[in-house]
Amino acid sequence: MTSDFDSTADSRSGPSEAAAPSWPQLRLDRDVDVCVVGAGLAGLTVAYELARGRLSVAVLEARQIGWSASGHMLGTVRPGYGVPPTELIERIGLHHAKDLWVLSSYGADYVRAIAAQIPELAIGEGALEVSTIESGDQLIERLTLLGNEFGTAVEGWQIEQVREALVTDRYFHGVYYPGAFQLDGRRYLHGLAALAAQAGARIYEGTEVVSIDPDGIRKRIVTPQARLRASHIVLAGNVHLGAPHQRLTDTLLPVWRYAGVTAPLGERLAEAIRFSGSVADSHGIDHFRVVGEDRLAWSSPETTFSMAPERMAKSIARRIRTVFPQLGEVAIERCGCGVIGQTVHGMPQIGQLQHGLWVASGFGRQGLNSSALAGKLIAQAILTGDDRWKLFAPYELVWVGGNIGRVAGQAISWATRGHAAAQGAVARYRERARARQLAREERREAALAMRNAPPAEQPPPELTDAAAAAPARDNVSPPPR
Repeated sequence: MTSDFDSTADSRSGPSEAAAPSWPQLRLDRDVDVCVVGAGLAGLTVAYELARGRLSVAVLEARQIGWSASGHMLGTVRPGYGVPPTELIERIGLHHAKDLWVLSSYGADYVRAIAAQIPELAIGEGALEVSTIESGDQLIERLTLLGNEFGTAVEGWQIEQVREALVTDRYFHGVYYPGAFQLDGRRYLHGLAALAAQAGARIYEGTEVVSIDPDGIRKRIVTPQARLRASHIVLAGNVHLGAPHQRLTDTLLPVWRYAGVTAPLGERLAEAIRFSGSVADSHGIDHFRVVGEDRLAWSSPETTFSMAPERMAKSIARRIRTVFPQLGEVAIERCGCGVIGQTVHGMPQIGQLQHGLWVASGFGRQGLNSSALAGKLIAQAILTGDDRWKLFAPYELVWVGGNIGRVAGQAISWATRGHAAAQGAVARYRERARARQLAREERREAALAMRNAPPAEQPPPELTDAAAAAPARDNVSPPPR
């Protein structure tokens, strides 16, 4: 699971702004085995896998590779989905939930394997999920579920350990994922495109899909300058698919998540954040990591409406000062966003809509592991008939409510953030109250100890008389000579 946005250079594992290769427009009619609509993470993954399987593949991208969410991510990868495992169990049962969780781990492993093939793509290890409230009992339950039932490597961090790594009173307990990792999402995306092209896939940028006819053995795809015929179509365009398949588009709530990268902060950053991996809070409000040694990449809460980057940069700077006031004034050098598609049920949409028409979308709050998994599952289904994609069947297409849904989604987001802020304030107040009460009890015990202590031993009378007489002798003037 990951969050969105990457936009600064980091020689170790952070974002980059390296120039991306340009790909041609589709200008001639073609016949292919598979047409992939959308050159994001899911689309390029399925294209790469199918090309490796010796099928002819054409990838159509209306703009440029990585222009939206897939090219703007914080780059954290770990098992899981956009909903808690307890919600998975409530909806589909423990056995089914465990099968889906195994697939999410498979997706994370796949990203790591692909990253190893991309030159100069470094990986940073570890991710920490922190709570904004005291949740000791919940922490134990979560560790038990993840470790025992889902087989995920996790460690529980107590408050002292969390605050040793993150010097702030905003966070309490934590769950550490030693197998999680971070990478430069933009570099990964363009490296994946290069691998797909080397395998034989043809990638076309600036090629908008005008219409799709999915009926028949050979499906038809119309673009402004050319037409394609294919046996399979994979819809990986997310919220940007639009009219070619409006039914799918209407099941996705467009969500913007902005992120900023600070100017160099020097040694003060190391004093405030002593953790090298990525950090996310349990309410999905804060998500950040150190990049480039002394910069901080920090993503904002989600919004269902587009905002001016300059405005969001100020909001991010304020949030950083709120969580880490010791950093002082923080300058945001760059701020941008990616638009993600979020489903009503919170899970990705992976599967077959009708014979030969596949969908890989709804990756809001999901990330690299889920998008990679979607591409791999669909490719295996086309190549070998693998039907593991059917595990996602309970999460069908659900209309999000259009503009009313966007308003409702924003209201829910505000309410969630407000509730989380209130819970955090109460937790910090109670912690301070307990500290004051403990200090009072310690002072009271110290006073009682002094009051009940036995009186100090008095010196013998002869010593007292001698000590009293000594000053008198000293003051006597010597007799005249």
